[in-house]
Amino acid sequence: MDTDPPAVLVGFARALRAAGVDAGPDRVQSYLRALDALRPGVRSDVYWAGRLTLCADRDDLERYERVFGAYFGGAPVRGNGGAVPPPRLRVAVRDAGPSPRTTTRTEDTTAAPALASGTEILRHRDFAGLTAAEREQLRWLLAAFTLRAEARRTARRHPARRGAVDPRRTVREMLRHGGEPVRPRMHSRTDRPRRVVLLVDVSGSMSPYADALLRFAHAATRGGSTEVFTIGTRLTRVTRELAHRDPEAALAAVAAAVPDWRGGTRLGELLRAFLDRWGQRGMARGAIVVLLSDGWERGDPALLAGQMRRLHRLAHRVIWANPRKARPGYAPLAAGMAAALPSVDAFVEGHSLAALERLAAVVRGAEP
Repeated sequence: MDTDPPAVLVGFARALRAAGVDAGPDRVQSYLRALDALRPGVRSDVYWAGRLTLCADRDDLERYERVFGAYFGGAPVRGNGGAVPPPRLRVAVRDAGPSPRTTTRTEDTTAAPALASGTEILRHRDFAGLTAAEREQLRWLLAAFTLRAEARRTARRHPARRGAVDPRRTVREMLRHGGEPVRPRMHSRTDRPRRVVLLVDVSGSMSPYADALLRFAHAATRGGSTEVFTIGTRLTRVTRELAHRDPEAALAAVAAAVPDWRGGTRLGELLRAFLDRWGQRGMARGAIVVLLSDGWERGDPALLAGQMRRLHRLAHRVIWANPRKARPGYAPLAAGMAAALPSVDAFVEGHSLAALERLAAVVRGAEP
């Protein structure tokens, strides 16, 4: 199956946004125009055109390297400042036709959009239906993820060059100069990302999705303001286990710490336990709480409904990502899902890489 090259390149830009690069529509248009002037089928041109048009600052370069390596595959592009990690899977390559320029470097003659077409298709595949090779490629793509929450304005003011006049600092400065007039001192409030709390369902009904969702959670913890819990028959805080830089080491630590893999689901009881022990004390207060679950509930749905109302009063926003929402004819008829929905601000899908990218955008403040 082939994918239109412009669609592949736009998909690459979406993957960059999911990794935290501010690759907005204007930059994407510049990227496509640059490739029209270069060779859109040559890997090195695709690399440099994107690096020069899609990256806004130095912090974006490392993210760009990781996403490019995971998305397009192949060896690192020669001459770049960082090393692109070699992927464990090479997707199929098709002929892109003769290039307007000749080159003797074999890595430059690879048709980059064709190389990435399988990756673009993979972005929309349901996690439950992936082969072992596709899961391996998915792990590289999820490792390039990041999660940025929408910002909040802090209450405390800080010295700044622009903003409102700070009367106390201005008066103190005047006293230091013997009462002579001085330039007014300014202060302003700063923006900080809100805390994100991820509640990942690891019950038996979620087993086809648990690995991918925990890898998504591992990538989300790199921001430093994300807390992660697993829910099933018990509530387990796994933020410390996911602090390992290596995803495999992090997932192994989580596997050792979580005692209720593939068990039942007691969403109402566990949500009450979370709120009693952590949420009420401040972890959920003003935070963005994301539940990644199919909504199956073995306990009393009325208890879940009451705890969801309680959570909604504490949190800034409550988001529910359900992997089964994408299935044809799906309706939230499960007792737990139906009880929770009235207290959910955004109900989104969570079955594929593209769905997780949309979830990340909703966490950043985009409309679902």
